Amino acid sequence: MRQKIYQIGAFTNRTFGGNPAAVCILDSWLSPELMQKIAQENNLAETAFAVKKDDQYELRWFTPEVEVDLCGHATLATAFVLFHIEELDTAIGKAPVKTLKGKTDYMMVYRSQKEIEAIEPNHHLLGQLDVRGVIVTAPGEEVDFVSRFFAPACGIPEDPVTGSAHTSLTPYWTEILDKTKMTAKQLSKRGGDVVCEYLGERVKISGKAVLYLTGEIDI
Repeated sequence: MRQKIYQIGAFTNRTFGGNPAAVCILDSWLSPELMQKIAQENNLAETAFAVKKDDQYELRWFTPEVEVDLCGHATLATAFVLFHIEELDTAIGKAPVKTLKGKTDYMMVYRSQKEIEAIEPNHHLLGQLDVRGVIVTAPGEEVDFVSRFFAPACGIPEDPVTGSAHTSLTPYWTEILDKTKMTAKQLSKRGGDVVCEYLGERVKISGKAVLYLTGEIDI
């Protein structure tokens, strides 16, 4: 059995802020013992489990040690998953390992570069999401990580290379790879190579550039 799990920062609009909770949307209830073990392994203040019943959802909440009667921030986190991430999975067309919400974008993490290359999103559905854009990312085959960036709500179905997206990608992959300086590739049709360095409160992004055109305009 493979169960998807989300970690959501509740009561915040930025990554690494608010109160984190884990969320599992289940087809049917697991045993209390198994849910408790999952919560213990997550080692967060709360893990919420939800099962759909008719047109509503039933919720249960677990700390690492016990089941509790109610948890506010984990309930908000569950609502976020139900209202946003299920729609997001449909729009992208492939469920990620995890989904994170930054200040302006969603970031969906996958297992392999091939998965990123194969994504064919529904741009109409993506354009209805209340975010600037959606980043999809995975470990790279020849670089540290790869990504693509979709922003149909801003009139850009797929951006060729997105420097601002790497301000979210860099802290994430720094933590995962335990590296502060990394190479990255954006896998759009045009493609691009980015060097990223995590400096704590800031991200340093560098790359090469080439001249294509010199001209004049009349104003």
